Amino acid sequence: MENEIIRVIKSRRSIRQYKDTQIDASQLNILLEAATWAPSGSNNQSWLFTAVQNKNTLLELNEAVREGFQRWTPDDSYPAKISAKNNSRNPEYNFYYHAPTLIITSNVSDYQNAMADCSAALQNIFLAAFSLGLGSCWINQLRWLTNDSGVREFITGLGIPKNHVICGAAAVGYPAQNPVPAERKAGTTLIIR
Repeated sequence: MENEIIRVIKSRRSIRQYKDTQIDASQLNILLEAATWAPSGSNNQSWLFTAVQNKNTLLELNEAVREGFQRWTPDDSYPAKISAKNNSRNPEYNFYYHAPTLIITSNVSDYQNAMADCSAALQNIFLAAFSLGLGSCWINQLRWLTNDSGVREFITGLGIPKNHVICGAAAVGYPAQNPVPAERKAGTTLIIR
């Protein structure tokens, strides 16, 4: 049985190419409000959502991330981390895919549910964005570099508290691509009765 929510979940795709048109303030407010309606451990709601829309600020943040990757050693063999570090050597590298809006999620660093709470909020952002005709993509690079001195200084300058860890980000904008649905992997569900 399908309904509108199930159709949105199945239809949403990660977008990595965006038009150079900014989303409007009402759309941004809807996305941020949707984020705040996500569940959080014990209804803690200790998250912070920082929306960056200034193109020059985004480009400066991108440069801080590029430089951060040159100092950073991946802490595991996750292929996307290795790729990001290698790709960041290219002057054309852009970690947020030139999206006009980047919503950064952060939470108190010693809060055990920080990542789970922010992940639920990001999912709300992605689904709400799709329902508004916007594209979005989960961005991990700020999470990986949350403790890099240059990146930390930059995000602190944006108003993100020093006691917050970056949990992830959402690139958001009007899609300039229409990706094909990816196959779902078999054997990833288990039913116990």
